Amino acid sequence: MPEASPSSRQVRVLLVEDHDMVAEAISLALERSGDLTVVGRVATVAAALADAERAKPDVVVMDRRLPDGDGVAAIADVLALLPDARVLVLAGEGSASVAARVAESGGAGLILKESGLSELEDAVRRVAAGEVVFGQDLLAGVLERLTGRTPGVGANLTPRERQVLQLLAEGRTTAEISEELGVALNTGRNHVQRVLEKLQARSQLEAVVIARREGLVT
Repeated sequence: MPEASPSSRQVRVLLVEDHDMVAEAISLALERSGDLTVVGRVATVAAALADAERAKPDVVVMDRRLPDGDGVAAIADVLALLPDARVLVLAGEGSASVAARVAESGGAGLILKESGLSELEDAVRRVAAGEVVFGQDLLAGVLERLTGRTPGVGANLTPRERQVLQLLAEGRTTAEISEELGVALNTGRNHVQRVLEKLQARSQLEAVVIARREGLVT
């Protein structure tokens, strides 16, 4: 375990993670590191925003999926309160699309939950020092998407189709989607079919799986 020297700058960390066992393990690992201090631990986006100014973290480690919203979508709100902070997103799975969203939102990196705690500690130090942290398997895709060379999966979905996709992700049936949109059942079916075609999905379930992987739904 690295020992912090008296002159070492402590990196202040706000942890936003709703799974207690995961949050506890991360907190203990960061606190044991010697140079990382957990100044706050919360479980929702709302609590993170409420606690941000009090905690004054250097780094916000935030789960991508939280009970009250998408951690990636919350990056801008966090940075509006803490313009000098760095946001590192934790994700159960990653794709170039999600990583690109993190970068576009002002995030400093994305690290998978399957990574070791030592990797997470290193990532926190690196983003605190001004670096960006994306796995090598994601970085090339992030750069391509940010430079416009590779359109993201679902980039051609219309706003209405994105709404349909979100409703599918919520478990709505085609009939319920049609009622929600105020359209005839056949029109609702057509919307769903176009979503499946654009995502190259063979079923509604596969469409939702793809959408969650690519960060298209919350």
